[in-house]
Amino acid sequence: MTGALDALVAAELDQAAPEHARAMGAEMARRFAHAGAVLFYGSVLRTGDLDGVMDFYVLTDRPRPGLRGLAGRVIWPDVSYHEFEHGGRVHRAKVASMTLAQFERAVTGQGADTTIWTRFVQPCALIWAADETRAQAVRAAVAQAAMTAARFAAVVGPREGTAADYWTALFRQTYAAELRVEPKGREAQILAVAPGRYEAILPAAWAGAGICYEALAAGRLRPQMARGERARAGRAWRLRRALGKPLNVTRLIKAAFTFEGAARYAAWKIERHTGLPVPLTPWRERHVILAAPGMAWRLWQARRARQEAER
Repeated sequence: MTGALDALVAAELDQAAPEHARAMGAEMARRFAHAGAVLFYGSVLRTGDLDGVMDFYVLTDRPRPGLRGLAGRVIWPDVSYHEFEHGGRVHRAKVASMTLAQFERAVTGQGADTTIWTRFVQPCALIWAADETRAQAVRAAVAQAAMTAARFAAVVGPREGTAADYWTALFRQTYAAELRVEPKGREAQILAVAPGRYEAILPAAWAGAGICYEALAAGRLRPQMARGERARAGRAWRLRRALGKPLNVTRLIKAAFTFEGAARYAAWKIERHTGLPVPLTPWRERHVILAAPGMAWRLWQARRARQEAER
């Protein structure tokens, strides 16, 4: 890492997270076997909304045993939903997990995946680590995510422009490649939270990745990439764009069968957005896919009964 990028990443990862997030992160470290580090990211990090679902990545020292572990070696991450009572209220979290070694490979951008380095060029906090060795490994990996993202931003972005122009181009392209249903202008919302941060991290990440650039007037930048280097990076990006949707469809299929706590997560989401409680039974928790049509039918009946009562 360059000194500038090192300082930016270390300061951000060591930021003080909300107390309830720290407590939840420590609980996730306890619940996951062989946990090495816990990263906190997403909208609750930005807003501090106690009613929202917190987002965590749990990085483990080794994969899970059995068939789930085998699936996680091939298609990562594993996803689960957790609830935790703290401070007199229930806090909720959606947790992705993978090994630290997988995370370190993913942030390099060598594979087809775009989700890890795109996600972790955005703000995150290291709220738990088993020791300083693992903490240092996470800091280096997050810095590498920034360098990978910045390199692709130089390819998909304009020949010259502001830092916001490059990040806007990158997020739009990766959202399209990942088959994510994001509202229009989502990238602007992300950048608006901390525009100065993104302005600082782009040139630092380019320097770390060995990409020279010119600083022009009015905050505009011009990355200097040799024609051959730009062509190779362009081919690499086109391959990832082509493979992104199939890869994410595969992940969705895997999640349909392996998302732990999916029924509780769906029930909470439905009640929050509709006001209609969804009673859970042990059978519905075990057989989420089979239970879905029946739950949908009961929700439709409840909604219809409520509408008739309000007339």
